[in-house]
Amino acid sequence: MKHLFKSVLWVLVGCAALATGARAAEVRVAVAANFTAPMQKIAAAFEADTGHRASLAFGATGRFYAQVRNGAPFQLLLSADEETPARLEKEGLAVPGTRFTYAVGRLVLWSAKPGVVDGKGEVLRKPGGGRIALADPKLAPYGAAAVEALARLGLLQDLLPRFVQGESIVQAYQFVATGNAPLGFVALSQVMVDGRIATGSAWVVPTALHAPIRQDAVLLAAGKDNAAAAALAAYLKSGKARAIIRSYGYET
Repeated sequence: MKHLFKSVLWVLVGCAALATGARAAEVRVAVAANFTAPMQKIAAAFEADTGHRASLAFGATGRFYAQVRNGAPFQLLLSADEETPARLEKEGLAVPGTRFTYAVGRLVLWSAKPGVVDGKGEVLRKPGGGRIALADPKLAPYGAAAVEALARLGLLQDLLPRFVQGESIVQAYQFVATGNAPLGFVALSQVMVDGRIATGSAWVVPTALHAPIRQDAVLLAAGKDNAAAAALAAYLKSGKARAIIRSYGYET
């Protein structure tokens, strides 16, 4: 009898495992480069909590838009702006009614060295400060926000010759982190850990100097019938995901 009970128990456990495996799915996600660190944490928590797996690709929103239009098999887009998901929906490449804002980003002027950037960004007015890194404003919303902020400060024309542009916010960060540019406009999430600037010196650009960096997610047409895609979209709205997002300096 004891052996029979054990056999039945193992059968039940095996069936449960098979059922879980059958329900589990994978979603291919295109993620704005600025959201790399929080999304890696969210994806790990998502898999642990749901069994679904998120396969992540990070890059510039403009590049992802072009790739989706050319048939890239992404099923969910986490954009760095709100315009791109709306455009994809209008063009029939995203599922209507699935757009939502998952984070509101903050722009920061950052140096890898302590004491270089002051708390008001006055370093930008000093002559001979070397190159300034930023993401390509035509491809990356954080780059566009940097250009807008400098224009409102009346500094854009003077600083244009000092610009070095990266394809994405990750490349702009790398320019500064490696010392190829002493200053750069990056996402606050790239330099913040546990609610503080982890290294170097920084000025968080006031939101009044640029349009809000609302970052929208949307279910793409290729993910319409994908259970993991729908589950991840819902998970991004959960308390656990929002706590991770806020820990990197975003608003939710």
